[in-house]
Amino acid sequence: MFEGAAVVRLENGSGRCAGRVEVKHQGQWGTVCGYSWDMTDAAVVCKQLGCGSALEAPKYGHFGPGSGPIWMDNVRCRGTESALSDCTHNGWGQHNCDHWLDAGVTCSEFTGFRLVNGSTACEGRVEVRVLGTWGSLCASRWDVLDAHVLCRHLDCGFAESIPRGGPFGRGTGPVWRDSFHCDGTEAHLGQCPVTALGASPCSHENNAAVICSAGSASLRLVGGGSRCDGRVEIFQHGTWGRVLDDQWDMQEASVVCRQLRCGEAETAYNPPKPQRGTGPVGLRGVRCAGHEANLTLCNTSLPESVLAAGIAEDVGVVCWGSRQVRLVNGPGRCAGRVEIYYQGSWGTICDDSWDLPDATVVCHQLGCRGAVKAVASAHFGEGSGQIWLDAVNCSGAEAALWDCPAGSWGQHDCGHKEDAGVDCSDVPVLPGDGRCL
Repeated sequence: MFEGAAVVRLENGSGRCAGRVEVKHQGQWGTVCGYSWDMTDAAVVCKQLGCGSALEAPKYGHFGPGSGPIWMDNVRCRGTESALSDCTHNGWGQHNCDHWLDAGVTCSEFTGFRLVNGSTACEGRVEVRVLGTWGSLCASRWDVLDAHVLCRHLDCGFAESIPRGGPFGRGTGPVWRDSFHCDGTEAHLGQCPVTALGASPCSHENNAAVICSAGSASLRLVGGGSRCDGRVEIFQHGTWGRVLDDQWDMQEASVVCRQLRCGEAETAYNPPKPQRGTGPVGLRGVRCAGHEANLTLCNTSLPESVLAAGIAEDVGVVCWGSRQVRLVNGPGRCAGRVEIYYQGSWGTICDDSWDLPDATVVCHQLGCRGAVKAVASAHFGEGSGQIWLDAVNCSGAEAALWDCPAGSWGQHDCGHKEDAGVDCSDVPVLPGDGRCL
């Protein structure tokens, strides 16, 4: 006998798009066991509820233990299902579980993004659709990394500017006060961590806006850990193509970093074989003086004799703007082991002289509130790879951790058992909180 999809709800969270997963079967609500529960399973729940993409798939009773039957165990979704009950599992009521293992979900709630009232589709006032309702986005915490993610999602290149003062007119719907915390690598804003701005004032005169590049000769960097490092590709005649060269150096890299608004160039390189491109070639052979505003203003009409003399390979750059900081292995995005992305790889910080002013810079840089604690001795677990900084000595007023006095990059006398950590006072607020209409 055919049965329709089982109804799903999220309980004990901050709204209808976050909470403990409960399924209605045979007229009775029950929970889902957290064994093997992952982001693919969570994504199906968010899709079924019309709550956007999945941000987290917490398990082990994160939203408190439920009661009644445990209907599903060992859930294995492919991600293409339209309902959780379409996923494979042990069978209704078949489990080896307890309610302290109940699965949960946190969804983004964001189901659409667009730019309105601009002269092209790639500029305008930012509007976000939350559970079916379009509204403007408050600009209080809107920054260029958020804008880069939106531009790329809309196939509009990268963000050239984020104008203030309402240049694209007033919206008429609600003003969403959510604050995105993108690192620039996300596929869309719904994948970025989000907090709410609480009581911060926000009106239609303070709407977020962006002007994306969307140019005929846009550049992008692929395969790196940020939008400011990776292999170079150029967009021409409606297609992204590889850039090949046999004498790629810091002059060309400086132009690429400048064009992408990624700061100074740190490294010019040829990617190793596994990272090389396989698609069409958009540009072969380029010579820059280093001061040009974009790559197409360099000499790209080299004689065939010059091109034939060398072996042209894929090219890559690492720009200063690729540097990032994150907190890992903590209870949320505002607490954890401090890691820095530098020269294309993540590494940790030694806890020698690590103190509250250092932690304060990290917390502010991540958009969290003030630092509660600077922790040492791998309090949040040992990292791996490079230990990038030692003897950090911030005043607390610096804009970024790498602006603080410290030893040279990669120079240290530490092991990972000395990895530094931070506990900030900010606890992420779920997207449903703190909006104004």
